Amino acid sequence: MSEIWTIGEILVEIMRPRPGMQLFEPGEFLGPFPSKAPAIFIDAAARLGHSAGIIGGVGEDDFGRCVVERLEAHGVCTDLIRRVPGQSTAVAFVTYFQDGTRRFIFHIAGTPAVSHDASAINRIVDCRLLHVMGCSLMPDARFRDAILEAITRLHARGARISFDPNIRPELLGTRDISELVAPILNRCSLLLPGRQELALLSGREAPEEGVKALFDWTPIEIIALKNGRTGCTLYSRTETINIPAFEVAEVDPTGAGDCFDAGFVCGLLEGRGLRECGIIAAAAGALNAGAFGPMEGDLTRSTVDRLIETRSQAKRVQ
Repeated sequence: MSEIWTIGEILVEIMRPRPGMQLFEPGEFLGPFPSKAPAIFIDAAARLGHSAGIIGGVGEDDFGRCVVERLEAHGVCTDLIRRVPGQSTAVAFVTYFQDGTRRFIFHIAGTPAVSHDASAINRIVDCRLLHVMGCSLMPDARFRDAILEAITRLHARGARISFDPNIRPELLGTRDISELVAPILNRCSLLLPGRQELALLSGREAPEEGVKALFDWTPIEIIALKNGRTGCTLYSRTETINIPAFEVAEVDPTGAGDCFDAGFVCGLLEGRGLRECGIIAAAAGALNAGAFGPMEGDLTRSTVDRLIETRSQAKRVQ
């Protein structure tokens, strides 16, 4: 079966075509685009040459078809996606602003996106890594419990756990993020946060202090801190490495962080060193940001290798 798995919500995204267009104003939208962090991540992992599968649910409708057919086209195992007749696939509406911030309206609650086949975990064999996202813990309590059960059971079978907090304020509400993610951090070996997420999880504003605190409290082995357009900082218990971002013409940053996660995980499972994992991850994220839509970037192992080689050649010329 697949070596990389994820469990989480699957949906389509309907997007404003230009920054600054408010969601409350009548106007143009583009889509549907296959989307949501778990689907973006697992699609990228498959495109980078790894066997990959996802547990989740969609409606038996055209939006569900949009996502599932895209995943299948890229080699993702979709056997454990429920197709629910008579229900609609989840949808997110999103707009961007000139400062890079986003605003979402989610239609997830009560949809198949927060459901799964209860027997799915029993059908997974040979899983080397389970990747989960914090956004998947927020929309539905029963689905959150199912995700935590998957983490517990697959971790007990020897799978590594990677975790991207991926906090969405629209879904979090007034809940305590630390309480939500504590069961994951206690089993997690790879953490992939942004700066604000690191501060929330650790209770420390300074990144170095936050990293130290999490290393003290948890079994985490690697923290890949995503710094947006400036790159990333990688921490193990013995070293710290800064990786600059790749320079690309950014079209849409949606999904770039999830593709970063996929690149890092793939490098890790290939036995690559910490620096090389970070470079692959940064290249994957940059390539996805070069196209409009969450999963539309020209992302393959060959395009990643080519982007990395282009930067290496430029450095040699200098």
